[in-house]
Amino acid sequence: RYYFALKYGCQAAFKQKSSRDASKPDLPNLIQKQAIDVVTDINMLRVFKSFLETTPQLLVQIYILLQHGKNNFCQYAAIFVSFCGISFSMVDYQISLRKSLLGKDELHGLPKLVYLFYKLLTITSWILIISLITLLSVRSSVILLTFLWICGFTWTLTQHTTFCKSKKMEYLYRIVVGIILVFSFFNIKGRKTKVCTSIYYTTQTVVTLGILFAYTVWKPPIIKEIHFTVVSILTIFSLVLGIIFLVVYYMCFHPTAYCRPQAYSDEVDGEAGQNSRVKTDRFQNFIMQ
Repeated sequence: RYYFALKYGCQAAFKQKSSRDASKPDLPNLIQKQAIDVVTDINMLRVFKSFLETTPQLLVQIYILLQHGKNNFCQYAAIFVSFCGISFSMVDYQISLRKSLLGKDELHGLPKLVYLFYKLLTITSWILIISLITLLSVRSSVILLTFLWICGFTWTLTQHTTFCKSKKMEYLYRIVVGIILVFSFFNIKGRKTKVCTSIYYTTQTVVTLGILFAYTVWKPPIIKEIHFTVVSILTIFSLVLGIIFLVVYYMCFHPTAYCRPQAYSDEVDGEAGQNSRVKTDRFQNFIMQ
């Protein structure tokens, strides 16, 4: 995909300068569209990498830091960079996706920043609370994560995605999306997901408060070895602020509200592909190369 992105990008750049063929005036634009589509696929695969590799490593880092209670600036810096990397991958995918879809307004300036803070804060809060569960009981953490993955995978099955060539690859795609849903909401079908988003973050809020309440009531020995007050305040603060940014983004800064009205239906997290564009939507041919 990197090869094709460079290939199409160079072709579009040179043809834009040299093309004077009146019979093919749209050829540079077509090649540029191909380059944008490939870059969008790259960014989606980067999102996959973030949640399959970076997020588990981040959980281990936080667990070790809380377990041993050693203050190390390099560890804090690495954790912060990991959080930012995961969030930026989501934002980059959102930006490139909207560029690749016809009739969609792009993200610019302030909406991009609001979306970044929404993802960064909600993901930070959730990973911190999972780390606290792991400190309390590794088995309970594994059970919770497995249950959440089953719920996410089941939801992807109900969406009946058709992005891959074979059924095996399609199920692999759904498995990975299920893992992403464990840590952050990710709309894969492009439908209005107001109800699903509300249920997702309501569940996350209930689980977060439940875990903090369990720590407060049971007062396990580990609570004296970690900065529980600081972690719990940071967790709640990140969650509340993240949900505020979420509401503000979709009420004020989502392109359908912030830019011109769209003839196509709204979508969450940038996914699209409705009935009027089924035949031409690039998402009907995702992961084909």
